[in-house]
Amino acid sequence: MELRQLEYFVAVAEERNFTRAAERVHISQSGVSAQIRRLERELGAELFDRSARTVTLTPAGRAALGHARAALAAAGAVEQTVGEVTGLVRGRLVAGMVIGCTVTPLFEALAAFHRAHPGVEISLLEENSDRLVEAVRAGEVDVALVGAAEPPEGLDALTIVSERLVVAVPPGHPLADRRRVTLRDVTAHPVVCMPPGTGLRTVFDRACAARDLRPAIALQASAADAITDLAARGLGVAVLSASMTRDAGERLVTRTIADVTAPALLALVWREASGPAVREFLRVGRGVFAG
Repeated sequence: MELRQLEYFVAVAEERNFTRAAERVHISQSGVSAQIRRLERELGAELFDRSARTVTLTPAGRAALGHARAALAAAGAVEQTVGEVTGLVRGRLVAGMVIGCTVTPLFEALAAFHRAHPGVEISLLEENSDRLVEAVRAGEVDVALVGAAEPPEGLDALTIVSERLVVAVPPGHPLADRRRVTLRDVTAHPVVCMPPGTGLRTVFDRACAARDLRPAIALQASAADAITDLAARGLGVAVLSASMTRDAGERLVTRTIADVTAPALLALVWREASGPAVREFLRVGRGVFAG
């Protein structure tokens, strides 16, 4: 018994006609008929009733049809699995990360993936979040760690960090003595923040627009430590997320912006129809990020 015989058998059963089945499997009608006859001889039973114009299954044929479909599906699964493993071993993974990224679990995930699949070529590039999202949509980047105000439309996403905005100021600054700081309080001073195209800046800009506030953006930087350093020198109040100010030490006092409840997200994004290298990286990455 051969898989091609089962394929022809299923085709005839579904088309209920030898001519249409032959067209479906791209061989001659006589070839289909010959292989079905051979299969019937091997099984010791007729599978089709050929007495009418429309071919119908015999009781033996009806009993065999489900098993034949299952055998073809299993063979297809074996082929697909082997193809994916081969593709993974010889594949390439293009990862992106937002400029100024300091999320070391991303690097740990890439390292763990590399140890498990050393044959996969890994590329890593930095860009702002908006451009990375578009690159993932276009298929130029496989998976990217981006800042966002919400998960990007049309992409799968795994949220890594979800934090509210804070303002960071040096001790002695008027905002440092306040227990509650609002967005209006923040925008009364020059602001140091991320550039447009980053998730954190998007959250900040939307919150200001909703309150008809027009902040004076004094300075912009892509790296959180650069923003905190500028704020510590009195060049503006820093608008960041909570985890971005952890290394500021005693140089800065942080306050949550009380009336901005929408969080800034840091998320891993990818296309739904991704290849085996991406799926394997996500499997490894989920374990690393969860830890």
